[in-house]
Amino acid sequence: MGIKGLTKLLADNAPKAMKEQKFESYFGRKIAIDASMSIYQFLIVVGRSGTEMLTNEAGEVTSYVFDGAPPDLKKQELAKRYSRREDATADLNDAIQAGNKDEIEKFSKRTVKVTRQHNEDCKKLLRLMGVPVIEAPSEAEAQCAALCKADKVYAVASEDMDSLTFGAPKFLRHLMDPSSRKIPVMEFDISKVLEELNLTMDQFIDLCILCGCDYCDSIRGIGGQTALKLIRQHGSIESILENINRERYQIPDDWPYEEARRLFKEPLVCADDDQLEIKWSAPDEEETSEKAGKESANKKAKSGGGRKKK
Repeated sequence: MGIKGLTKLLADNAPKAMKEQKFESYFGRKIAIDASMSIYQFLIVVGRSGTEMLTNEAGEVTSYVFDGAPPDLKKQELAKRYSRREDATADLNDAIQAGNKDEIEKFSKRTVKVTRQHNEDCKKLLRLMGVPVIEAPSEAEAQCAALCKADKVYAVASEDMDSLTFGAPKFLRHLMDPSSRKIPVMEFDISKVLEELNLTMDQFIDLCILCGCDYCDSIRGIGGQTALKLIRQHGSIESILENINRERYQIPDDWPYEEARRLFKEPLVCADDDQLEIKWSAPDEEETSEKAGKESANKKAKSGGGRKKK
C-alpha cells in the first residue's frame, strides 16, 4: 500500500518538490530499485533486446534490492492482502464462468502474487547480467533509502511512496514502468517536500502514519488534507490525540503509531560502509543467453508451442 494518498497530497501542497523527467535523464546515474515493486516490469524489460533499461553506454547503473523478513507490525497488512487476493480469485472464477473479459482482466491483476521462485529467478538473472543484487535484512524500501542517504546511489525507484517516509533524499516513480519512455518519470526531493510543507522529518513521518501506512491503521475520518492540517496545528501525533474530537474521529484501540514511527526512523538495514558498497560487473552473456533460451523453451512447452505438428 505504501502511504495512502501521499502523491496527491504532495501535488496539492508541495508541487515544487516534484518534477517530471524523461526516462533518458537517468542514463548514467546509479539507481536503487525496490525489486518487489518492479519485478513484473523487470520481467517485461528483460524481454527487450539489449536490456536497454538496465544498461547504457557507460555500463549498468541499476541495483535491485529485495525484501527480507517483514516487521511483525506489517503482518496484519500482509494478512489483509492475502484475504483480498482470495476474494479476487473467487471473483475471477465468476468472471470466467460469465465470460466477462473486462472483469477477467481486472481480477486477474488482483490475484497476482510474487513468489519466492520469482524472486530467486530474478536474482539469478540479474547477477548473470552483472547487475548488483542486494538482499535487505527487512524492508527493501528502507534499504534503498539507506543507500541513497549514504550517497551510494542518486535515487530510489519504487511505486510505494513510503521510500520518502524512510528518508530517501531523492525518489522516483514510474522509472521501471514498461511505458516509462512514453510517460514521464516523477522525481521527488525530500528536502523540498519538507520545505514546501513546512514540516520537520519527524512531523512528516507522523503525517504519513496519519494518512495510512503498512504498519498500522489510520484514524477513521482523517484523510491527507486533514492530517496535514492537524500536524501543522499540533506538531505531533501525541499532541493531536490530546486535542482531537474523539466523538468525531475514531482512534483505533491499542494504536501502535509509536512502533510504526520507530520502524520509519530506525529501520533494520545494512548500514556498514562495506555492506553498502555496490559493485557492477561484466555480464555473463553466454550463460544469460542460455538461461533465456531455456526459459523460452519452457514457456513454449507449457503453452503447447513446442509440440510437433502432426
